[in-house]
Amino acid sequence: MDALKVRFQADADLNEEIVAGLFRREPEIDFQTAQDANLSGLPDQEVLAIAAREGRILITHDRRTMPYHFGDFIANETSPGVIVIAQNVSVRDAIEELLLIWTASDTEYWLNRIASLPL
Repeated sequence: MDALKVRFQADADLNEEIVAGLFRREPEIDFQTAQDANLSGLPDQEVLAIAAREGRILITHDRRTMPYHFGDFIANETSPGVIVIAQNVSVRDAIEELLLIWTASDTEYWLNRIASLPL
């Protein structure tokens, strides 16, 4: 069976310049914006559930509450994963690292994992 290409979901707090820059670099990338998924104002558990239903790795800046809610979520559900980008990571570096993840990994690797950028 072929490995599936990772798909991303932007959290409502994610710097939109990261998503825009990724689309400029790689128009084929599957990265749903928070606006397209109607995530604004939703609690972390709902955001995680939506990303899971869509089979998308959640990309967030929320280092404060998301890791805790992710732990609770994967106790009962399967998650495509979460990547937390530190606020001090430049837009350029975030784009490069997400592009690397998109090109060099598959969905199985990220199941129920949480990672921080920079890697």
